[in-house]
Amino acid sequence: MLNFILAVLFTVSLYLIMRAFPKYKVNPLHAVIFNYYTCVGMGLAFIPDRTSYFNADWTSTPTLLTLALGIMFVIVFVLIGLTTTKVGVTVASLAGNMSLVIPVLFGLFVFKNNNKDFTFWNYAGLVMALAALALSTIKNESDKSVAKSGWILFLPVLMFVGSGTNNTLINYISATFYRPDQSALFTAIACTGAILVGTSFLIFKMVFAKEKVSGRSILGGLVLGFPNFLSFYFLIGALSDFGNSAAFVFPIYNVLSMLTSALFAWVLFKETLQSLNKLGLALAVLAIFLISYQEILAAF
Repeated sequence: MLNFILAVLFTVSLYLIMRAFPKYKVNPLHAVIFNYYTCVGMGLAFIPDRTSYFNADWTSTPTLLTLALGIMFVIVFVLIGLTTTKVGVTVASLAGNMSLVIPVLFGLFVFKNNNKDFTFWNYAGLVMALAALALSTIKNESDKSVAKSGWILFLPVLMFVGSGTNNTLINYISATFYRPDQSALFTAIACTGAILVGTSFLIFKMVFAKEKVSGRSILGGLVLGFPNFLSFYFLIGALSDFGNSAAFVFPIYNVLSMLTSALFAWVLFKETLQSLNKLGLALAVLAIFLISYQEILAAF
């Protein structure tokens, strides 16, 4: 159970740290890029046999696909940062957790690797998840910042699509090309791809756009890398604790992450939710349970 709790806390801390970036004048894009340096370093520290990383065939199809996944890593993390700072921690958490709908749908209709028969209630949960996302983005018309920048309302949707696509690619590449005991290696290689893509883009902007990188942004990114890696590491541990029952672990993990994010956002940043936003959060919790109610009931 300790792994479960730590996975949720480190996941929530990701949103909270990025929410605090504007206060400390940290550039979210720069921080995202440097966060992956920490992730790779921690990945190497946790890989039982580090030679598997250094001796990897960097020109093979699996490795190139994993490196390319780093592009999605950077895009999704930037969307998380923008959604968190512009819309709020709770909405960002909800959009990220509701994105599980996309890999579920791909598993059902594209990869056809579902290991259970979907019922009416499962499908109702998928539809309810989309409704929850829509309700979470509704803002009061008196909110001047939203009135001036209506595009902000699309950030949770973009984050939802980006996170879901990223998770789908992670599931496909890891299941197709890696053994279950190579999760740390897979993560380290993917984060290496994020470093290559992100650093190249940053150097381009520094040379041609004369963009400057502050020490605050570098430090913020290096700090962000710790909860980023540890949230994944302890989630893998939680899966192991519960017999690798992803259908049971992920719904509970998502619900706890959303509710904990909402609580901390209210306590630390005084974020408040409108009635429809609260309804969206409640629907999100119900949707997750409906999507995996068979496994949850079986576990008890």
